[in-house]
Amino acid sequence: MASSTGASKSLLVTASLVIVLAGIKIASPLVVPFILSVFIAIICSPLINALGRYRIPKGVAIVLVIMLVFSLILSLAGLVGQSINDFSEQLPRYEEQLKGEFVWLVNLLAKYNIFLDKEQIMSMFNPGKLINVATNMLAGFGAVMANLFLIIVTVVFMLFEGPSINNKVHLALDDPDMKIAQIDRFLESINSYLAIKTLVSLATGALVTLMLWVVGIDYFILWGVVAFMLNYIPNIGSIIAAVPAVLLALITHNPLTAALVGGGYLLINTVMGNVVEPRFMGRGLGLSALVVFLSLIFWGWLLGSVGMLLSVPLTMVVKIALEESEEGRWLATLLGGDVELPKDENEA
Repeated sequence: MASSTGASKSLLVTASLVIVLAGIKIASPLVVPFILSVFIAIICSPLINALGRYRIPKGVAIVLVIMLVFSLILSLAGLVGQSINDFSEQLPRYEEQLKGEFVWLVNLLAKYNIFLDKEQIMSMFNPGKLINVATNMLAGFGAVMANLFLIIVTVVFMLFEGPSINNKVHLALDDPDMKIAQIDRFLESINSYLAIKTLVSLATGALVTLMLWVVGIDYFILWGVVAFMLNYIPNIGSIIAAVPAVLLALITHNPLTAALVGGGYLLINTVMGNVVEPRFMGRGLGLSALVVFLSLIFWGWLLGSVGMLLSVPLTMVVKIALEESEEGRWLATLLGGDVELPKDENEA
């Protein structure tokens, strides 16, 4: 009888989850701007708190921060939009040049008795398509940002409501005396993770832009923005962000320059991802590489390009929430990175 009840409960939970996910997918045009608003509001909160420490009124601080964010978004949108248009016009020429480089590589391998069928490989793998994967993702994100006014207005209301959100969450969970510290740790962990990740991503994008400008790669601002956006996706994101710039360096310069650009990306992402980020974030928020890849597929299917870009932050929110729950802690452990089993005291 107990097993039958457990099976019925599991079936009910699974069916409810499927219905919720289907509803989110159908309502994604409305859900995605709201999710972006939440993330922008969380990212802006530390700036508003910092201005508050200088006794700047909250309303003035919110206006100043929103004006700063709005100006940055408009400036980048103008630069990146123009770069995407120019790049799209040049893309057919770049693809043909890249195919030529690929044919040269196949012919070079043939001299060393490594024979490849050029036609068959090109039909399965078109190297020219790799160069616009990141820009297509960025273009999808830009389509959502067409609702910029709605997003900014939502962010303003969220920032004004910020101080009362904690109290509302406590009251909603029947905790009027605020005895449950898990809720506070959950909200604090999300704020900390997103703030640190955004600062690290900004630094990564700035360093990539500077490197590409020094080397002389076309559309260096575009690739810097791509590096900033895709830095939210560990491991996979840095590889996707590097591919277009490296291929463009190969086409417009030479293999040595392409290798130099690839090495620069590797150095920047190694330092930022393995030295700077863990120093400020700690090791308690890691995800396994498999979970990162699966979350990229899942959130991309559910929310489109924005879901892919925010796949890891969204998964981190789920993981942090599970960590603060006794029932869900086992699932948070499965989502996390490598762990070591406790050693047996009897072992030598």
